[in-house]
Amino acid sequence: MIAWILLSWAPAARAQDGIAALRPAIEARFPEVSWIDGATLQRWLREPRPVVLLDARAADEFRVSHLEGAVRVDPDAPDLSRIRPPAGARVVVYCSVGWRSASVADVLRRHGLADVYNLEGGIFRWANGGGRVVRDGAPVRAVHPFDATWGLLLREPLRAYRP
Repeated sequence: MIAWILLSWAPAARAQDGIAALRPAIEARFPEVSWIDGATLQRWLREPRPVVLLDARAADEFRVSHLEGAVRVDPDAPDLSRIRPPAGARVVVYCSVGWRSASVADVLRRHGLADVYNLEGGIFRWANGGGRVVRDGAPVRAVHPFDATWGLLLREPLRAYRP
């Protein structure tokens, strides 16, 4: 219901505004989660300190595209035994818009990982802003829109299917 209310007034041309409107609800549900914006992540990825990228979307979404080097983690039941970042690494979790990734980041934080961040606006904001996404290691200009309603937050040329 919240998605439909937010999206009913947000045409595709204003996708970034619609994504930004979601942040207060996500923060209210996961108040302890730290956030990172795309520009900061771009900078971190160029630095020598390691960054572990975790994609908290469904397998079908991940197969369409993901951030380069990302590892998919089940957003409903993250396998913490598989998440072993190197010493000193920052962990950045993302999903479509930030809700599922905030949930995973919160679980990781509660299990002792201190340097965990939620990517603000998720892969939608990242791709809408020109950020690189890949499929099978090759750059693509397609992102899974999750569904027809949430896909309105993703610029139309990027939607892997058209709602």
